[in-house]
Amino acid sequence: MSKSKSKSLPSSAAIGVIGAGAMGRGIAQVAAQAGHPVLLFDAMEGVAAKAVGLVAGDLDKLAGRGKISADEAKSIAGRITPAASLADFAPVKLAIEAVIEDIGVKADVFRTLETVCGPDTILATNTSSISVTAIAARLDRPERLVGMHFFNPAPIMKLVEVVSGLASDPALAEIVHATATAWGKSAVHAKSTPGFIVNRVARPFYAEALRLLEEGATDPATLDAVLRDCGGFRMGPCELMDLIGHDVNSAVTRSVWQAYHNDPRYRPSLLQQEMVLAGRLGRKTGQGFYNYGPDAAPPAPSTEDGHRPPKSILISGDIGPLAALEDRWLEAGIQVLRDDSSDPEGFIRAEGATIAITDGLPATARAALDEIDNLVLVDLARDYDSTKRICLAAAEQTDPDAVKIACGLFQILGKEVSLIDDAPGMIVLRTAAMLANEAAEAVLYGVADPAGVDTAMTMGVNYPVGPLEWAEDIGLDRVLEALDALSGITGDDRYRASALLRRKVLGGRYFHG
Repeated sequence: MSKSKSKSLPSSAAIGVIGAGAMGRGIAQVAAQAGHPVLLFDAMEGVAAKAVGLVAGDLDKLAGRGKISADEAKSIAGRITPAASLADFAPVKLAIEAVIEDIGVKADVFRTLETVCGPDTILATNTSSISVTAIAARLDRPERLVGMHFFNPAPIMKLVEVVSGLASDPALAEIVHATATAWGKSAVHAKSTPGFIVNRVARPFYAEALRLLEEGATDPATLDAVLRDCGGFRMGPCELMDLIGHDVNSAVTRSVWQAYHNDPRYRPSLLQQEMVLAGRLGRKTGQGFYNYGPDAAPPAPSTEDGHRPPKSILISGDIGPLAALEDRWLEAGIQVLRDDSSDPEGFIRAEGATIAITDGLPATARAALDEIDNLVLVDLARDYDSTKRICLAAAEQTDPDAVKIACGLFQILGKEVSLIDDAPGMIVLRTAAMLANEAAEAVLYGVADPAGVDTAMTMGVNYPVGPLEWAEDIGLDRVLEALDALSGITGDDRYRASALLRRKVLGGRYFHG
């Protein structure tokens, strides 16, 4: 699944788009901006003409902001023509369907196009959830059909998943890939499996958040703040689910779960089910995890009051990325001592408190197993030096004063501290490990290659880094350790480690390079 070397369709080639809703008109705009003449059709009378007007308005707004010239805006809009029927699609070289997610409706569109278009016309479906193989099986020439999955809004979002069903002609998939790239998109090849890349690999981002809330680990505002501030995500999962709509998010999760024969990896959340039953669907109903009423206060994460820092700390062993804070502590007036003769795991000892980065085990279990006094665990952060928030969890056995000392150690550096319940894997490590695990599974089963998965997740859902690249930054062995700890402590098969991830660790290899 290497980068396409095929030639893209020339800009003189006519493009047909079926479905003039938000996605269809967005795709039409993208193709027209690339210089193609575009035919836009919708089964509802007048909708295609209205859509052309909406595109023209959007282009005028771009011109008003100086993104394009007024002449360019007029020229692009002029390349989109509303079609009276699919019979007008005879000259198109690429027909992209963007109608409702109903396999019968989509198949009817393509069967009509087979009778109208020439034999060299490529048929593409923008489906986000229906098997490309299943749609193609209803056609006379299934090899002509390729998935071309854009993300909304199509003119802005860079990703296009080029999806091949069992019968798809690889040469046509390469032309679609090259064409999407020529249109300024980041195209990735994918195999037709449930969820393709993004809707599959993204499931743990929502699922682990919901699971942590069900476990009572923390509240939605704190969970979101930790994943934004420590994990680098643009939005936390709770606010994102509120934006998407819990009915939509739940339906996608249930669809993927059922498609994978109820695999526990994709098990829907009872909490989200309750929210849907209650009509708390998010922004569109005014209530989800958060209240969106006119007088609602903005959600505030749980942040610890200020506590005094220790006067000195003793670092033993390798404390990993927390070492980036040693100079900061020295500058803050804390005496930093080192003892490299013991504790290869790496601990910071501060006036009775023992501080370490989470390895996936709950602090209570780790303290009991290793006979550690007053253990406080630190969640993963993309960059401990720059993060404004630190997430901590204490063992049941830990003295409250030791927790305060741990808080003070990070607060003296100007960082806000959120204390959560003792949940296995905490928040960021658990999320990152599960995302990496799902990405590894996608690679194992040939859905996409590692570069394709990482590109899809950064370009399609704006992750700060691809899950496999992030796993390599963390250390594949640490990710595997966390998954094994989660699996062992919960007994839940959802946390079983990917065989490919385990193989990479045992073989001392990476996904990239």
